[in-house]
Amino acid sequence: MKVVILAGGMQSTLNDEREGIPKPMIDIGGKPLLWHIMKHFSKYGLNEFVICGGYHVDKIKEYFQDFYIYESDITVDLATNTIQVHRKKTEDWKVTVVDTGMFSATGQRVGMIKEFIEEDSFIVTYGDCLSDIDLAALLETHRREGKSATMAMAKPSGRSRLLPIDESGIVRFVGNEAVPPNDMAWINADCFVFDRTVFQYLQGNYQLEKQLLVTLSEKRELAVYRHHGYWSAIETKRDLVDAENMWNAGIAPWI
Repeated sequence: MKVVILAGGMQSTLNDEREGIPKPMIDIGGKPLLWHIMKHFSKYGLNEFVICGGYHVDKIKEYFQDFYIYESDITVDLATNTIQVHRKKTEDWKVTVVDTGMFSATGQRVGMIKEFIEEDSFIVTYGDCLSDIDLAALLETHRREGKSATMAMAKPSGRSRLLPIDESGIVRFVGNEAVPPNDMAWINADCFVFDRTVFQYLQGNYQLEKQLLVTLSEKRELAVYRHHGYWSAIETKRDLVDAENMWNAGIAPWI
């Protein structure tokens, strides 16, 4: 099964480089954010990726073109222009990088890679989200529900904390923590399983969340998988620092 990663957004604001790089290429522990995302999928035997690039897609192409060299120890003989590889290390991945344009909408990007999807179903995720979603359970939910699409949902986290208010208008706390609401609040975890049938909707400047998911919901063709574990979008420098700290401490949930 193919994993489609949307990595075509504009210049990342999470680093100070003047020229800028795509957000999925932001460094976490010496590896691009994109690598971290792909490692989680490969843990479940999902090793074929289609990356929808846009802004500086050349940097993504160069990274995978030279991936074997980046991951190995080498000796370069400048006189003979030869490279000797010592500690050989790589990943069992097949990666297709597609330039889907600078300003394409998310659904439009997915529609543009239809030719690379031969299977009946495929996964779509974003190139700036880390999680420990149980992908086997997500796929099982998709098969069991028999819908055109399944959306992973996660519990809200981060700086904004939900404060449950009872009927009398009182916020209920236990110690310093608010009592969690009764499993009512969920957010889009930006990870989907789609059947090929969704390509019929992805025409023109189409957006996944504002158009495709709404259409599928109206047709009762959208199933939901509830993920109770870790999920984070890397949107701010604080998000990046938190991810970096977890990685350096050896407690990164996504790996």
